[in-house]
Amino acid sequence: MDGNNECSNKTETEPKHFEKEIEDGMNRRTIKCKYCQSVILTPGSGDYFERDFQLPLMKQKKEACPETECVSSFWVVKDMFTFQNVGFSNTVGTTKYLTCADCEAGPIGYHDLNTRISYVALNRVSHTN
Repeated sequence: MDGNNECSNKTETEPKHFEKEIEDGMNRRTIKCKYCQSVILTPGSGDYFERDFQLPLMKQKKEACPETECVSSFWVVKDMFTFQNVGFSNTVGTTKYLTCADCEAGPIGYHDLNTRISYVALNRVSHTN
C-alpha cells in the first residue's frame, strides 16, 4: 500500500446490510471476532461512521503488494480502553491495523495514530446478541 488509503479504481466488495446493527448511531449488538467469537466491543460502545478506506484483505495471496478492498462502514472507537479484546499491528505510516487479540485474525479495522481513533470495519466482524 502506498500510504494513500482513499478508495479509487477499486471495486467495493462491502455488502450494504448493516442498517439493523445500528441503534441511535451506535452498535446495537455485541461485536465479536468472526473466527473465534471473542468479544471485541459491547453494545453501544462504537459510533457508526462512513468513510472510504483501503483495508488489506484478511486472506492474502502470496504477492509482493498486499491486496486491499474499499471499506466504508465502520464502528468508531475514540478510546482504545473501550475495546474488550483487540490487538494492534506494527505501524504502517500513520496507521496500525486492528486484529483479534485472541486468534490474531485481521485486519478487522485500523487505528489512526494522528487522531488516536480506531475504526472497526462492520464487514470484518460478527454482530451477535
